[in-house]
Amino acid sequence: MHIYQDGLDRKLVECGFNSHILIFASKHRSNDGRHILTVHPTGNTKEAKFGGHPMELAVAAPKVMRSVFNNLKTFTNKEDFEVSIESTHHGPSDLNIPSLFVEIGSSQTDWVNSTAGRIVANVILISCSIPDNENIPIAVGFGGNHYATRQNKLIEETTIAFGHIFPSYKLDELNDQIIKQAFECSNADFAYFDRKSMSTKQRERLYRIIEELGYEILRETDIREMDRIPWQIYKQLRKIVNEITSSGRIRITKHIKDELKMYHHTSKMNLAAISQELLHEAEKFDRDRIETFLKGKKIVYVEHNNGRLLNIIVGIDKEYANLVVNELMNECINILKEHYDIRYVKDEDILYLTGRKFSPDLAKKLGITSGPQFGALTRGETITIGNKVISPEMVYVITERVIRVKNTC
Repeated sequence: MHIYQDGLDRKLVECGFNSHILIFASKHRSNDGRHILTVHPTGNTKEAKFGGHPMELAVAAPKVMRSVFNNLKTFTNKEDFEVSIESTHHGPSDLNIPSLFVEIGSSQTDWVNSTAGRIVANVILISCSIPDNENIPIAVGFGGNHYATRQNKLIEETTIAFGHIFPSYKLDELNDQIIKQAFECSNADFAYFDRKSMSTKQRERLYRIIEELGYEILRETDIREMDRIPWQIYKQLRKIVNEITSSGRIRITKHIKDELKMYHHTSKMNLAAISQELLHEAEKFDRDRIETFLKGKKIVYVEHNNGRLLNIIVGIDKEYANLVVNELMNECINILKEHYDIRYVKDEDILYLTGRKFSPDLAKKLGITSGPQFGALTRGETITIGNKVISPEMVYVITERVIRVKNTC
């Protein structure tokens, strides 16, 4: 009965009930017999075998679905029921107001379980009244199984919500029209891919369609990094980073998160930059020390996909961002002092690095050919070949490098 209620919202209006959301209290059938409470949006990606219209999606209610899911998890804490979001399936699809199904499953024994019924009833009453203006980013999900395992985990552990979700077995039947509907009917901000559950071909096709529609695609690491920051601010940060590099990943420190989550938007983010050459030279010796320094500041920094740090930092306050860059420059110089003799010409903003470098050519000229002997000399040990004593100084050359350390913005 429930799945064939297309147009129910209009019928209710005709009867004098002006509704803002429809929650269908239903039952869930599963062959594996698991005790489960589920919540999901409705619609059809292809034919309409079980209600609704072909290739039509209902208006989803992502924030209410999130609330239902989390409240079900809380209420079933001591009960023998799993809780899960399900992917989009069955009808009705022709509804102009948001809707969702909340279901008891999976067998007749469960359907008449009074504890399960009471939990679902209470959760529906609690969840349907959440304010729609709650600042929660919304995603359309692609990939995974019917029970949307990874999406469940993200809803439980971060502050995002999901609208329509399409499992791996439906990805090949999604076309531009359905994907566009999914974003519009979910009022979504971005797409999430369960990357390991889809082929490269599927992923590349979906990327192309979604980017042409003007939406972004976030990885799980991106979502966790964004956690508790308003979407508009995170989107602004991504735009700044994408203008600088196409392979950068945003890293938002805990200290700036505490400040950014208080904003719904910000007019301008301020950039400051350290010498790329100085940063990379120090990073070669002690990357962990540099990252520990950055994590202790109220900033956003960027990491390339290859793991190297970008020389740009982002802050809310321009003066503070510049201060952090100056402190970072000093930190990098202190790291390099442990490996080089350093001379800094302040007026020219030039750093001279003088060091010693092992020369295999000099070693070979002195008759040294074995790896262990090379190793001893590089460790600063003296070796003996025949009657000849060879000290490390005899096989090292003095090197000097010049690094321009002027901060660029």
